[in-house]
Amino acid sequence: MTKNANANHTETALTDIVVVTTADNEDPAFASLGASLAEIRKMDGVLGYIIRSNVSAVLDLAKNDEISQYALFSYQLDQSSMEIAKQLSVAEIESALVEGSSLKVLLMKIGENKISVFMEKNANHSAIIKRILI
Repeated sequence: MTKNANANHTETALTDIVVVTTADNEDPAFASLGASLAEIRKMDGVLGYIIRSNVSAVLDLAKNDEISQYALFSYQLDQSSMEIAKQLSVAEIESALVEGSSLKVLLMKIGENKISVFMEKNANHSAIIKRILI
């Protein structure tokens, strides 16, 4: 399903991937990261990901009924990392790994793009980082 949000943006929903507010002239780095994340999504223990730029966001999550909760959690982690960077007097945090009792979230900033990868606690986050940075 495609709807025009305005003259420069479209909003598309696909079967397993939801693309929100994608600009017509998409950034090549965003597209490349999106392709890498689509491959990472197939790895054992990976529950999904969110990638967002200033004008685009792609969400691919196993639990489609919880997309808004994962998106809010991702946003809150991003805001918290910015606050921690201020408190530590560092320019910004490029990556962080947050571990809970059953879930891990890898946060990365690559250029202007922000990535959140949600995974099971026992998933290999080191392999995910390597695949993102290739």
